[in-house]
Amino acid sequence: MYDRLQAVEDRYDELNELLSDPDVVSDPKRLRDLSKEQSGITATVETYREYKNVNEQINETKELLSEKLDDEMREMAKEEFAELQKEKTDLEERLKLLLVPKDPNDDKNVILEIRGAAGGDEAALFAGDLFRMYSKYAESRGWKVEIMDANPTGIGGYKEIIAMMNGNDAFSRMKYENGAHRVQRVPETESGGRIHTSTATVAILPEAEEVEIELHDKDIRTDTFASTGAGGQSVNTTMSAVRLTHIPTGIVVSMQDERSQLKNKDKAMKVLRARVYDKFEREAREEYDANRKSAVGTGDRSERIRTYNYPQNRVTDHRIGLTIQKLDQIMEGKLDEIIDALILEDQTSKLEHLNDAN
Repeated sequence: MYDRLQAVEDRYDELNELLSDPDVVSDPKRLRDLSKEQSGITATVETYREYKNVNEQINETKELLSEKLDDEMREMAKEEFAELQKEKTDLEERLKLLLVPKDPNDDKNVILEIRGAAGGDEAALFAGDLFRMYSKYAESRGWKVEIMDANPTGIGGYKEIIAMMNGNDAFSRMKYENGAHRVQRVPETESGGRIHTSTATVAILPEAEEVEIELHDKDIRTDTFASTGAGGQSVNTTMSAVRLTHIPTGIVVSMQDERSQLKNKDKAMKVLRARVYDKFEREAREEYDANRKSAVGTGDRSERIRTYNYPQNRVTDHRIGLTIQKLDQIMEGKLDEIIDALILEDQTSKLEHLNDAN
């Protein structure tokens, strides 16, 4: 582990020199990439330097204890030695976590896609409830939410809603929401008071920049059509809605939220770029996951990840066996307790794999 840490520190020093190089400063892309790399290892280097400093203090205290001291000085040295040993242990644990490979998408913004699945109108209503929950969570973290496209049902739900979440660490926290969400409750339309089960699917895509995924014009077919509202009626007579088809992958994105065809195309390109990037990412992960399946999956959207039981005010995350009797609070966007538990499970699993590799 310490060889790896020393290599990271050496790279950090090398990056410091490169970032002051005139050739690098005059190249915006390289400057951005190197700055991002340096930022990504700063916490590791600072913690490692703190660890080395504590180690030096431990050695100095050992030397002091080997000398002739009066009782008071010896007792003080022993107390300091015990405190330093505890600090060293804590720093070692932090360094292990910092060495866990970081998801390169963690710092990115998120494209959130929610669709009503099994359950008809009730599934669409649940999709609306999930969007409201995530919007409140985003607000609590200071993220900005922008609806990119929506297909409302007219009774307060959505067949589909797509939104952008902009903010610090958005993907690092939201990525665990990927999957099928199940709700158990009595629908308002149910006169007999019977509990129904419905589902909605959530897709969390990292926003992809043009430099990361290049889409060629020749590979994209663009179609325009008139926007439609709930029930299929025409919203306006202009051909402002846009449908983009990425021919190599068959991925299709339609966007009609804006009255401007240009704005709809710009939004559709963001979603298309994210979906194509996500497809390639998931394909690359499949081989890894086949060998090392994490307890916290973030790739398979058919996986049922969570159940929301309204009669018992209970939420259960099936991936880690976590049950919380706070459904009312969670639906108000208080998701940190669940997400923190998922992050801890994910980090622990990755740390185990890292130890096995060593």
